[in-house]
Amino acid sequence: MDHGPWNGLSDEQLLEKRISQLKLQLQDSHLQPLIEQLHRELAARNLTFHPPCHVGDEWFVPVGIPAIYIPFFLVHERLERLERRFLLEVEGDTPGAFMKLLRHEAGHAYAYAYQLYRKKRWQRMFGLTSFEETPAYYRPRPYSKAYVIHLDDWYAQSHPDEDFAETFAVWLTPDSDWQERYKDWKAFHKLQYVDELMKGLAGMNPTHAPAYKPSDYDFLNIKLKNYYLRKRKEQEETYPDFYDQDLRRLFPANPDDAGSVRAATWLRRHRRPLLNSICEWTKDRRYPVAKLLKRLIERCDDLNLALKSSEMDPSLHVSAYITTLVMNHLFTGKFKRTK
Repeated sequence: MDHGPWNGLSDEQLLEKRISQLKLQLQDSHLQPLIEQLHRELAARNLTFHPPCHVGDEWFVPVGIPAIYIPFFLVHERLERLERRFLLEVEGDTPGAFMKLLRHEAGHAYAYAYQLYRKKRWQRMFGLTSFEETPAYYRPRPYSKAYVIHLDDWYAQSHPDEDFAETFAVWLTPDSDWQERYKDWKAFHKLQYVDELMKGLAGMNPTHAPAYKPSDYDFLNIKLKNYYLRKRKEQEETYPDFYDQDLRRLFPANPDDAGSVRAATWLRRHRRPLLNSICEWTKDRRYPVAKLLKRLIERCDDLNLALKSSEMDPSLHVSAYITTLVMNHLFTGKFKRTK
């Protein structure tokens, strides 16, 4: 797939381009069949509203506008590589991950298109909506059965609107077998309500279809380099005070002793498996976790910490410690631990 001369630019040259200059389109891209798959899934439920999709700077539905914005970096493999270079991962880069996100955003679009959040029963089921942004940090209950599990980070628990969108996505997913999976959950009543609600909308056109200009919401009039500067700053926001006492307990050896290995050397050697394990279990983004690991390695260097090569592999303790920091960040926005 080629999008003209910009695809032949070096990364450094490409970063100087405004995203809007790349003239990205969903039509005829490799994403179009996936968008059509969403339309087929909706049509199979006799739902006639197919949310329009546009290229944007991230996954979102504008407040009050029943339209879906899909991140620009998913439109072209060259841009996916750039996203992975700077942020270490690409949100929605597989068909399965893309469809999970698309169904979730379709839930938001339906809430706006039919103003479902105004219904008293909707409010009793999910809570009062608001036009404020979903909070960046929240304290989920991982084992709660009051919410469906669809996207990572127990996202349904973050906000009433997200609770509905996640419930809608589970309901819409083909072969999800929600009737069986959630039959003993409190969330089952939400799924039943969404099922009833959508059957009532079968064949109905949207009751709320405001006119809008897609470019007013795409946020693409920015240079790629500035986009990545902003994204990386957002993801690396706050780093912990480094708990020297904790690090000394993890790596208690004298670096001058025979058979000792510098802690920073050991961490660099095991950086990738630690990163993979922590991100898998915490569901946090790779970039902030990688930055945290880098800072911990630097601090171990500063403190001249070491471990004895003959001692038990410390991977489990190190992984558990960093996982604790990351989970505290998810819940509070700070890499702190409970004393």
